Amino acid sequence: MQTFKQPLTKKEEEEFIRLFLGQDEEKREWAKQVLIERNLRLVAHIAKKYQGTDVETEDLISIGTVGLIKALFSFSPEKQSKLGTYAARCIENEILMYFRAKKKSSREVSLYEPIGTDKEGNEISLLDVIEVDQEDVVDKMQLQEETKRLLGLLPHILEPREEEIIRLRYGLNGRKELTQREIGEKLAISRSYISRIEKRALEKLRAALERE
Repeated sequence: MQTFKQPLTKKEEEEFIRLFLGQDEEKREWAKQVLIERNLRLVAHIAKKYQGTDVETEDLISIGTVGLIKALFSFSPEKQSKLGTYAARCIENEILMYFRAKKKSSREVSLYEPIGTDKEGNEISLLDVIEVDQEDVVDKMQLQEETKRLLGLLPHILEPREEEIIRLRYGLNGRKELTQREIGEKLAISRSYISRIEKRALEKLRAALERE
């Protein structure tokens, strides 16, 4: 692994961001190169999280650097307090986007693809009925990101009762997953009513995710 230059101090970073956002094209280009160079250590740190996949770390660093550059051009000191914090999200998103595109282009059968329904009429996937011997690191990271994104959407998209049922049904926030029947008993409403609320809530969430 190549060595990278030390990160900028807070004062240095503020000065180079000021130059990068200025009108002098020569200083802008210089500041951009310095900001990229001094944040490559951050890119490498994030890329290490994905060791164990079939992509070389050096390639992941290159992909992450694209995310870093995007962060520079979309960073706003008024909205984001620190470049590193903002850039870290952009770098990770760029790497995850790469893996999603790679997985999609491979046309592999998704473990999450519905293959039927259970006794309660709920969709089941391959993941529900087969044993997975090796943990898919990319899927795990993607699932974590999507779960975090979903939790952020719940209170904004769903009504309180819908949110409560979704959290109970899918064990969000570390809770045990409950069946529709168990939720019905807990909330003193019928299983069929739980099913209708769950279906409506999932449709709302699906529409919200597609709009993002």
